[in-house]
Amino acid sequence: MPYIVDFENVSTTGLESSPVAAALAGLRANEARYYKNKYDHVFTVTPADEAPKTLERVTHILAQERDIVIAAKPLEVTEFEVEGFRMAYVFYESGLAINVMYGIEDGAKRAVGFKLSQGMEVPEELAERFKFARQKSKLAGEIRGSFFVIKGEY
Repeated sequence: MPYIVDFENVSTTGLESSPVAAALAGLRANEARYYKNKYDHVFTVTPADEAPKTLERVTHILAQERDIVIAAKPLEVTEFEVEGFRMAYVFYESGLAINVMYGIEDGAKRAVGFKLSQGMEVPEELAERFKFARQKSKLAGEIRGSFFVIKGEY
C-alpha cells in the first residue's frame, strides 16, 4: 500500500525493521521535502515487494554499471517523473537510500546517488569504491552521500 511521506511529522512507517529507523525516516522525509519544494511533487513510497519493477530497474543499473549488489533488504521504493527526469529510489533496511536520476532526453544527466543514514556504517559493497561527503539536514541529522554517472542506456 502506498505511503505519502510527511516531512513535517516524520514517521518511521514502513521502516520499523531498520536498526536506524528514525534516521532513515528523516532521510526519506528530507527527500520528500526537496521534491515538494523544488517540483511540487508528493513523494509517495511503496513496500519494495509490491513494486518489483522499480527494485529490478535499480538493481539492474547497479549491476550493469558498477557490478554492485546491495546486500541489505530493500524496504521501500518509489518511481516518478519530474521535469524531464525519471527518478527511482530504494530505501534499505540498513539505512542506505539509493536514487537513480535518469534524464529522458539524449545527453541529459544520468546518475546513481547513495545516501547513508546517520548511525549506519558504509556498506561493504560500497566502502572501497566511493568516498562519501557529509551534509547536514534538519530532518535527518548528518547524511553522507556519494554518486556515479550512468554511462549506459536503460
